[in-house]
Amino acid sequence: MSQLDVPVRKTVLHREPDPRSASGDGLTANEREVGRVMQICNACRYCEGFCAVFPAMTRRIEFGKSDINFLANLCHNCGACLHACQYAPPHEFGVNVPQALAKVRLETYTEYAWPPALGTLYKRNGLALAVSLTSALALFLMIAAATNDALWGAVDGSFYTIFPHDLMVSLFAPVFLFSILALGVGVRAFWQQNSAGAISGAAAGEAAYDALRLKYLDGGHGDGCNEVDDRFTRFRRRFHHFTFYGFWLCFASTTVATLYHYILNVPAPYGYMSLPKLFGISGGISVMVGTAGQWWLHLRRNPLQQDASQRSMDRGFIGLLFLVAASGLALMWGKHISGMPILLCLHLAAVMALFLTLPYGKFAHGVYRTAALVKWSIEKRRPNSLQLSED
Repeated sequence: MSQLDVPVRKTVLHREPDPRSASGDGLTANEREVGRVMQICNACRYCEGFCAVFPAMTRRIEFGKSDINFLANLCHNCGACLHACQYAPPHEFGVNVPQALAKVRLETYTEYAWPPALGTLYKRNGLALAVSLTSALALFLMIAAATNDALWGAVDGSFYTIFPHDLMVSLFAPVFLFSILALGVGVRAFWQQNSAGAISGAAAGEAAYDALRLKYLDGGHGDGCNEVDDRFTRFRRRFHHFTFYGFWLCFASTTVATLYHYILNVPAPYGYMSLPKLFGISGGISVMVGTAGQWWLHLRRNPLQQDASQRSMDRGFIGLLFLVAASGLALMWGKHISGMPILLCLHLAAVMALFLTLPYGKFAHGVYRTAALVKWSIEKRRPNSLQLSED
């Protein structure tokens, strides 16, 4: 395919954007880079069938802040467009759609985060924050257990002899409610900036269907994402599914156990064939498989498909999920061992740290991505004003 004559000045083709800079248009340098790349892609359109980003792009001539943030969160970073692009590095145009959009996504985590200071902290030191927060909470819980002689005492297999049920509820309810509130405030701000209007049932249903099956992690052709050597793999999509559905199975386990306790008046512990245990065991194994696989793939991904500044945040989230699942399963099968109280403190600390950081990383991106899919489902049901003007 011959190179297109795209009107981009060569003096800016090699310039690496400084994310700290801004201009009078209200865009960050990373957002302006996305605008530049999208202008080139709009002239080429070779990747139009790859994912939702490119047909959404073709409905725009100019790219303002809301357009750029919308497209960034619509991207699933499968990498197909990078490997197919004739203008990708080392070409002088330097078109790298996955990396450009990934950098803007990181900015959205901070821009829409509530409170903003926590979003900035997690963005810069995600892995260190996850480790230090888990360690501090675990130490606090161990000290609390030790003051009641429950840390080194006899183990009867019941978690409630270490921490009474009401105490656990008083610790976790505020953390869970804070996580829901922070996520709600963030996605509301994102939706207000990027709203496409009223949500129809058809649009909501299609967006939910696409999100739940990770439609756009198929590379636009069904073969999956690209590995570092340009081969296709479906592993990334599968490991994401293991992680996602495993998380919700674990959440279902906790929810059902809560109903058992308060509605049916059946307190824990529960048998291995009970619903809380079946959901918890299957969910924990699924999360461990998914997060271990994602860590492995994360180490092997093409550097051009990644934003290096997000590695700490990504690995902090993946590591916390793995720790929660692994420690939860260990507690299930080792509740009579002498070290159970320490293991319980570590598990509870990891769960609390996970929910405290959920609104500021990859989990938040999943929420924003779903909102972007809803916007796209609404938008594509409307006539394309650009095509109408051309007609």
